[in-house]
Amino acid sequence: MLETTEVKVANTRSMVKPKSRAKRTKFKQAITIGLFVAPAIIVYSIYVLYPILSTLIYSFYDWDGMGVGVFVGLQNYLNLFNDAIFWKALTNNSWVVLTSVFVQIPLGLIMALMLFAPIKGIRFFSSIYFFPFLMSTVAIGMLWVLMFDPINGLINQLINTLGFENVAWLSQSNTALFAVLLVIVWQFAPFYMILFKAAIVGIPEDLYEAADIDGANPLTKFFRITLPLLMPTIVSSSILAIVGSLKAFDIFYIMTGGGPNHGTELLGTYMFKQAFINFNMGYASAIAFVMFFVALFVTIIIQVMDYYRKKRGAYV
Repeated sequence: MLETTEVKVANTRSMVKPKSRAKRTKFKQAITIGLFVAPAIIVYSIYVLYPILSTLIYSFYDWDGMGVGVFVGLQNYLNLFNDAIFWKALTNNSWVVLTSVFVQIPLGLIMALMLFAPIKGIRFFSSIYFFPFLMSTVAIGMLWVLMFDPINGLINQLINTLGFENVAWLSQSNTALFAVLLVIVWQFAPFYMILFKAAIVGIPEDLYEAADIDGANPLTKFFRITLPLLMPTIVSSSILAIVGSLKAFDIFYIMTGGGPNHGTELLGTYMFKQAFINFNMGYASAIAFVMFFVALFVTIIIQVMDYYRKKRGAYV
C-alpha cells in the first residue's frame, strides 16, 4: 500500500514539473516579446498617442499657446459647429476625398495597366508617369501657379489658341478649387500607379493562360481576374486617399492660401490659421481632433465593409 502511494506521488510530481516548465517557458517568451515590442510601443505612444490625447485635452481650453489656458468645456466644439468657414472647409475636404477616390485611384489603375501594354519604350513612360510624385510639393505648387497665371500662364495660352478668353484660375472661387484638384490628381496618381503595378505583377500568369484557353477576351479577364485580385490594393489605396485628403494642407496653402474668399479653405489650412495666425490653439485643437475623428470613422467603415466583403467571398 505504501509503495502504491509513493508511486502516485511520484507520478503527480512528474506531471507538475512539465506544467511548471511550460509556464516558465511561456513567461520567458512573453518577456522576450515584450522587450522587442517595447521600443515600438514607446515611440508610438510618444509621437502618436500622446499628441492625440494632448490635442483632445487642449480642445477643451481657451488657450493662446503661451499663457495659462482657461477651461471652457465643449464651447470650442459648439463654436466650431456654428462656424460657416468650418463647414465650407469640410465641404472642400469632401471634394478632395471624392476626387482622390474616384479620379486618382482609377487613373492610377489605368496608368498601371498601360505599363503592361505591348508598347515600345514603355519603361520611358513608366519614368515619366512617376516623375510628378518625385517632385517637391513646394516646387509643384509654384510651377502650377505660374502655369495658371491669368496673363502669361501656359494654361491660358492654350485657351487663347482655342479662341477663349483668359481665366483667372486661382483668383475666382468657382475655378480655384477645380484648379488645385487638378494639380493633386497630377501629383498623386503616379503613387497609386506604382501600388497597382506591384499588385498586378503578383497575379499568377496561370490564371490568364487558363482564361485564354476558355476564350476570354481582355475585358472579361480584367473584370474576372485582375479586378477581383486587386481589391485588397484598392481598399488600402482608398484608405490612404481618404486619410491623406482629410489632412491635406501643403499644396492648397502654397497655391491659394485657402482663398479666394475661403473658396479653397480646408480643415488643415483653417486649423493652421487659427493656431499660428490667430493664436487660438484651443479652437485649432478642436478642428484637429474633428479631422482625426472623421478620418478614423471613415477608415473603420471601410475596414468593416471590406471584412464583410471577404466574409461573403465577394470581390466586386
